[in-house]
Amino acid sequence: MRNYPLEFLKKFTEAFGPAGFEREVVGLAKEYAGPYSDRILYDKLGSIIFRRRGGAPRPRLLLTGHVDEIGFVISGIDKETGFLSFNPLGGWFDQVLLSSRVIVRTKKGDLLGVIAAKPPHLLPKEEAEKVVRIDKMFIDIGASSGDEAKEMGVRIGDPAVPWSPFQTIKGGKLAIGKAFDDRVGAFAILEALRRIKEEGIDHPNDLFCAATVQEEVGLRGASTVPHLVDPDAAIVVDVDIAGDVPGIRAEEAPAKMGRGPSILAYDPSMIPNQPFKEFAIGVAEECGIPYQISQSPRGGTDAGRIHIHKTGCPSLVIGIPTRHIHSRASMISLEDLENAIKFLIELIKRLDEPTVRSFTAL
Repeated sequence: MRNYPLEFLKKFTEAFGPAGFEREVVGLAKEYAGPYSDRILYDKLGSIIFRRRGGAPRPRLLLTGHVDEIGFVISGIDKETGFLSFNPLGGWFDQVLLSSRVIVRTKKGDLLGVIAAKPPHLLPKEEAEKVVRIDKMFIDIGASSGDEAKEMGVRIGDPAVPWSPFQTIKGGKLAIGKAFDDRVGAFAILEALRRIKEEGIDHPNDLFCAATVQEEVGLRGASTVPHLVDPDAAIVVDVDIAGDVPGIRAEEAPAKMGRGPSILAYDPSMIPNQPFKEFAIGVAEECGIPYQISQSPRGGTDAGRIHIHKTGCPSLVIGIPTRHIHSRASMISLEDLENAIKFLIELIKRLDEPTVRSFTAL
């Protein structure tokens, strides 16, 4: 990718935006994609939609990627010590949290802290051998009392996210950072929109590219956005669990990092429209884009809500294989990301009204 998109991806993923607190990230999306859209729409939850009219008013094609990240919300301030208790925003695996540096956003500005717990040296042997649960952890911002923490600006309800700078490794082939779930998917959609505009690519549909909010706490932006768009078909771009790490069987997570974007065949929230899925496979093979067929026994995406909008909306999920999701540092192949962008563009170019009608014809 050109330097500018990679610089934006770094800024986009490093931005502060846990579920319910996405305004900074949505603002970056608007700054990046606004110049390439004909109109910008907003729901009343915080999502933003970029519309680009093509060769026909129908079908209305909706692409979504959620921009919220998993994070935390301050639940209490210890009166004696100033340590902060917290609740999770989204699904955290407790074991990845200890020693994480975090940013707490307060009314007076951002504070750097660290997630900690009672030292193992002071625990009974049987307790030291157990996993420390999130309700036994606290955030240390360096305060010495509750009054000092409050003076620093902390209030119950303040959000926090991991501090984890974006970096590339392996000669620029791989990237590590936070919030890849799902800002890399949202980025793929925004970048596809940019290229369609700048390269003068024709598309036979009315295109809506959405950065949705609050996916990690219940697919909420995916519930409101379809009411604005009224889509005839939808493509959701999200991360896919890369199963190429020790201890994972192929049937648990078949996608592997570096082997192309995935086409989701199943997750508990959505069974994709089968003609749409086969159409996408055909496009990938026609264009020589590497792809993988994937499935997930747990979890879901924005498509879980979009595909049942009104009387139904044929939907598809394109995944970007990602290692170590729902942690403070995930990893992706930038080649997978680039191929996902190319794949989206090729699909957009071919999704005309007869094709979309064929997905539900009997």
